[in-house]
Amino acid sequence: MSRLATGLQRLRRSSSSPWEVLWSALASCGLVLFSQLAVAMVPRLFPNLSLLAMLPIAGLVFLAAIVLGRLWRRFIGVAASAPLFVLFNILLLWGVYVFVIRRDTSSLLDMLINAECALLLWGLYRILSGDPGIVACDSSYLEEAGCKDFVEAICPSEKLPVLSRVRQCNWCKANVRGYDHHCPAFGTCIGQKNHRLFMALLTGFVVAESTYTMCSTKYITRCINSGTLRSENPVSLNLVISTMLFSILQVVWQIVFLMWHIYCICFNIKTDEWINWKKYPEFQMREQPLSDSEVKFVNPYDKGMLCNIRDFLKPK
Repeated sequence: MSRLATGLQRLRRSSSSPWEVLWSALASCGLVLFSQLAVAMVPRLFPNLSLLAMLPIAGLVFLAAIVLGRLWRRFIGVAASAPLFVLFNILLLWGVYVFVIRRDTSSLLDMLINAECALLLWGLYRILSGDPGIVACDSSYLEEAGCKDFVEAICPSEKLPVLSRVRQCNWCKANVRGYDHHCPAFGTCIGQKNHRLFMALLTGFVVAESTYTMCSTKYITRCINSGTLRSENPVSLNLVISTMLFSILQVVWQIVFLMWHIYCICFNIKTDEWINWKKYPEFQMREQPLSDSEVKFVNPYDKGMLCNIRDFLKPK
């Protein structure tokens, strides 16, 4: 229950009452339905276009729906929750599969996609309720390092080895060991203790959405080949096409994001360190230490690709 309470606290953030959490959940659910219905209008308005041609249009429509949702949020004064937005999208895709697509899917593929969706929900709960590796601000650290505040102590990690690679998140102001980035979609920092779970979740989303795309493609192909395309419920069919387009768009950027994180793991570098390396002295090297020569990037944590991967997979 303590993990669940921690996850709820993250969802609530600035909320002061359970009612605000409830309104945020309703706003998130409404935004999911609004954005998916907006994308569902693409195959309805452009029935003669191929699915490939629909993709960029669907992307623009989805972005427009999100922008309109944000404007509406300002008008009603209720903020949607990004983790709940992710949760409701998983539930929607799973629901469309179960109630529309499932009858045209093999037993093996049916078990696979149901297991994938269930694991995504479990992983989302674990990353929401888990600890990314937060380090408490201890005054003894400041005295030992001779620093005025904790931020000053964690930037030059050579001052205090125990705080090596502890970074402060600009989003939530938490000090996280092995900090990579703050993930708005999951509403938490990605650090030493949940980085492997984050990679598993990211991979799981790519696999699940690819499987869903394959199942929905088979469903649409079956409707075309059997000549029952016109007899199908237009709402159901458009919803299948829209969720498939949404899944493809998700997979495209998630694969790029996954490849970036695999690169970072192979070279033992965090996203925050790559972007802000000039803030951290251990990544800076001068050709002539006592001169004003140009500062070059050097990674002191790179032990070789195999060792880096092994260190990442090793339980912390």
